[in-house]
Amino acid sequence: MGSGILVICEHDGGRFKKTAGELLAKAAQLAQGTGGSVSAGVIGGADPSSLPAAAAFVASGAGLESYSSGGYARAVQALIAAADPAVVLAPASAFTKDFLPRVAARLGVGMVTEATELRVDGGAVVARRPMYAGKAFADARVSGGLAIITTRPNSFPASEATGTPAVTQVAVSLQDGDLAARVVDTEEAGSAVADLTEADRIVSGGRSVKSQEGYDSLIRPLAASIGATPGASRACVDAGYAPHSHQVGQTGKVVNPNLYIACGISGAIQHLAGMRTSRIIVAINTDPEAPIFQHATYGIVADMFEVGPALQREFEQLD
Repeated sequence: MGSGILVICEHDGGRFKKTAGELLAKAAQLAQGTGGSVSAGVIGGADPSSLPAAAAFVASGAGLESYSSGGYARAVQALIAAADPAVVLAPASAFTKDFLPRVAARLGVGMVTEATELRVDGGAVVARRPMYAGKAFADARVSGGLAIITTRPNSFPASEATGTPAVTQVAVSLQDGDLAARVVDTEEAGSAVADLTEADRIVSGGRSVKSQEGYDSLIRPLAASIGATPGASRACVDAGYAPHSHQVGQTGKVVNPNLYIACGISGAIQHLAGMRTSRIIVAINTDPEAPIFQHATYGIVADMFEVGPALQREFEQLD
């Protein structure tokens, strides 16, 4: 086993996601206790010169132009072989949830997922992760060998780029079976707001928005007034009031924003599983016994159709 920390840096169309800066900053802090250097791992055509790391390893090769589970697993294996780290950090995204377990299985190493805190204890990285839909937290560490750890977005502050990393190109040759499927086209979502999984602020609506018109006239404008991303409960999505891409919860997207405003959401355990680690939770509900109030930082027992527009007006005056 080598030393140091390798951070898998995701990018979209060549632009690095903010999780790259978050994990590189945290890795630099952890490296003070574990020893070794911090390096960035990049798959595909993105310029790593903006990344705050001493070194960057860039995996490239035919078949890596677009995402595939087998291709990215092979690429990360090549990055690990080139960087020889003791720890691999990656964001807990839809992609890493798909291919990183395959990497861990192939290498026969331990993996910890969905961490929200990282610290060094006895020279090893310890990850704290939520369990039982956020009702409890467990401290986990990999005993011996390489450790692969994924963390939820927004768990750590990002750092500004300093210096230019030394870049090492890593050629990847995909094998038969790595590309079980082929991407023929990509259609980008027509939205200017951050994806739910990376959003710093989220405003979500429940089934009590009553209609798609209710969702569009209440949740979307309220979210826009504070630069937030609109979200929804499963009940709201199942009723056809919001698209599935807006769903937060156990069967939707797991989010970890600094601010989560829940409008007309009762707080079923499946929804809490997707947003319970939010730093500040504001709940608006007419039912004072709604479970969401047990987890809210601030609770407002009132009609969201009255409170929402009032909040929106106040937020817009702050600009």
